[in-house]
Amino acid sequence: MKNHMKKTIALTALLSLSAVAYAQDAAPKEPLTEAQVRARLTEQGYTKINDVKFEDGVWKADAHSAEGSSVDVRLDAKTGRVYPDKQVANLSEADVRARLSAAGYTNVHSVDFDDGMWNAEADDPSGKDVQLKLDPATGKVVGKEKD
Repeated sequence: MKNHMKKTIALTALLSLSAVAYAQDAAPKEPLTEAQVRARLTEQGYTKINDVKFEDGVWKADAHSAEGSSVDVRLDAKTGRVYPDKQVANLSEADVRARLSAAGYTNVHSVDFDDGMWNAEADDPSGKDVQLKLDPATGKVVGKEKD
């Protein structure tokens, strides 16, 4: 009986890990559409969603938060993660510069935190001058536009 329970627990754990892996693989591969951006914001409690546009490598919109405050938001074009303009950065400018350098960016300059995201200008690994939008918690590049 104990051996059967161990197999059941192991199988349950394996199925759980498979579900997590499937959910990660199910992340959208194509950029979100404007309708999907509006739906994502609505699902997260935002109302009065206006001026939805794709700019600087990210979706932007004006909206009201669940508590009624007016906010500007940015969304990762692939994952739909929402970055409200009033959030706090978890990384310093030095952290952002180090992450970009480790990712192969050079000539990193104009690094600042504005509207809830880190912004920077740099040369990408192929040498092209780009403007970047970075996740304030992880430093991951979520938007990139050629200069």
